[in-house]
Amino acid sequence: MTTEHFWTGLVDDAAVFPPGDADLTTAVRAYVDRTGEPAALVGSFVLRDTDLPALPAGFSGPVTVVVTGGAGQLAGPAALCGKRGLALAGLDVALRDLDDPAGNARRVVAAVDAARAEGVLAEDVPVHVELPQSETSYAWLAAADEVAAAELRLKLRTGGLDAHQVPSPALLASWVDAALDRETPFRCTAGLHRALRHTGDDGVDRHGFLNLLTATRRAFDGASTAEVVATLEDRDLQPDVAELAGARRWFTSFGSCSIDEPMADIRALGLA
Repeated sequence: MTTEHFWTGLVDDAAVFPPGDADLTTAVRAYVDRTGEPAALVGSFVLRDTDLPALPAGFSGPVTVVVTGGAGQLAGPAALCGKRGLALAGLDVALRDLDDPAGNARRVVAAVDAARAEGVLAEDVPVHVELPQSETSYAWLAAADEVAAAELRLKLRTGGLDAHQVPSPALLASWVDAALDRETPFRCTAGLHRALRHTGDDGVDRHGFLNLLTATRRAFDGASTAEVVATLEDRDLQPDVAELAGARRWFTSFGSCSIDEPMADIRALGLA
């Protein structure tokens, strides 16, 4: 990756998820037909495991599959991708046991190990584990430890349809710090349609993906918690391309139901 194209593969096409809720066939067609810079911006096509059987014939991916069940349902989607000849870019699985997230994480790790041993999940396919959208308590950090020890990755939920689904800058900063402290790459989901922090049409303050990239790099370079939070809150951030590119080692991508909005902001800021 070059500093001129820090945004290559930054956005995973999640058009079939809210609030886009695009029809699967329509979304696949748009993904395949995309050209030029918007095509370079996009990495994988994101879909639920329940959508896999309905994928149009001839589509080969790459796909990121969101596992809708628990750890025990992880191998099935991976095997189906293999049977269909789909390039599997990654699996996403959320922890559901909020009383024992570390134990839940261990069950995910065991399921991943079993799927790799059976040959249905390649060793180089990343598995992202979504931790609870809560404070970085002892239990939360213990779950992150399990993910990191198994060399899996984290998934951070940065927004949603409702205000309560948007983590505060301080909470998001603590998640990033936890990931970096464990040298664990992460991808994000929801709410990062725009480059810079802003207030949406619904009156809810939303995070910007360039704020998060910059904050990640600055945190890695030793910035204080207050400085990282201030970066996430900066609505007039002047992006530094070297910082943005350097962050991609850790903040690898984010899912978005819109590709036009991220691309438009990147262009408006003179970064493409």
